[in-house]
Amino acid sequence: MTLFLSQNQNQVNIRPFQYRDLDQIERLCQQALSDTVSDPKTDGVSNSAQDLQKLRRWYGFLKFLSWFPNPCQHLFNILVAEQDDQVRGVIKVSPFNLTRSTWRVNQVAVSPEGDLKSVGSQLLRHCFESIWEARNWLVEVDINDKANIALYRQNGFQRLAQITYWSVEPELLQQLAVAQPDLPNLLPVSNADAQLLYQLDTASMHPFVRQVFDRHISDFKSSVIKAVMDGFKQWFNHTEHISAYVFEPQRKAAIGYFQVQLSRDGRQPHFAELTVNPSYTWLYPELLAQIAHLTQDFPTQSLRVSSADYLPEREAYFEKMGATRIEHSLLMSRSVWHKVRESKLSLEGLQLSDVLQSLQPARKPIPSRISWLGPMNNHPRSKRNSQVSDTLSGQSNAMSEQPESENQNKPIDRPSENQHEG
Repeated sequence: MTLFLSQNQNQVNIRPFQYRDLDQIERLCQQALSDTVSDPKTDGVSNSAQDLQKLRRWYGFLKFLSWFPNPCQHLFNILVAEQDDQVRGVIKVSPFNLTRSTWRVNQVAVSPEGDLKSVGSQLLRHCFESIWEARNWLVEVDINDKANIALYRQNGFQRLAQITYWSVEPELLQQLAVAQPDLPNLLPVSNADAQLLYQLDTASMHPFVRQVFDRHISDFKSSVIKAVMDGFKQWFNHTEHISAYVFEPQRKAAIGYFQVQLSRDGRQPHFAELTVNPSYTWLYPELLAQIAHLTQDFPTQSLRVSSADYLPEREAYFEKMGATRIEHSLLMSRSVWHKVRESKLSLEGLQLSDVLQSLQPARKPIPSRISWLGPMNNHPRSKRNSQVSDTLSGQSNAMSEQPESENQNKPIDRPSENQHEG
């Protein structure tokens, strides 16, 4: 679907990307990332370049996958804003959960010739209008990137959480690996454990964040196609994924979970994801020790972990452990209820008579007295009551008239003349 918008009397064409746009997209993304970070050799720039190289290499295959529903259908959902046959902006979005009720804005980049607020807002609003199944939107932006934060706030995004990224150096990992973790009920993850992992994710998350993420049990299951694609991705990126959870037999629940991405060639750091029940914070050193044991069998590299501001016990442990803060980002969200506020101007001119035609009065009302007995005369009970009242009134009238008639027929005693004279 193509949307035409006007900017400075010039038309901006928003359309899906094509193979001929990859060179300009790569230039825009590298420039946008280099403006937000001080070192152009950081992980963000290198990962973006690697993604574009994969996109260039597998463009035909990914284009074929986007034609029918599959786990990789929205892997590279990219839109470009074209003006005067030049790409002025690019946006990349992807579904956040399996039901696709929440979508994520991965990146927005605008060329120096274009206005970030104007072109970026057009790209964002096009996604809001075209992706009808999205009820919530997420975006994660560097806390020092004031321009993009202002862009997202202008388009209805609000602060959801603050994310801190930590780096655990190899020397610290070796110290953690010395301790033997006390995890007797550490089990591998399978689809049968999806219910336990869903309950753990629900318990360890802030209620408002949980509502925006909108995860279900299906998000913790892995289909056959997804498993095959993940295995191919691990082989291509020279990585290995290991995940496990801690089971509490008394409560029949999962109280801790970790997933670690280990680098086989040592070209990139290891990445770990932790989920711990707030009532079992003593699991942090045990899980970190278990992850440190796993990293000893791979090339020496640092470990990257993250924490949110609604998990103060995790941040306190990382500080006490000696991990290094490397990045702060702001997680922002937007709900579809903002669309009501956006369409408010078009509803202001409507009158109630225009909306509800059947409620228009047929004539001008005439003030009159309210008759309380009129509507009730047709009721059977009211008729019976009226008959009884008429009978009682007739009897009372007869009784009142009877003495009067007797008084009329009775002779009147007059005083005699003799008495009068005396």
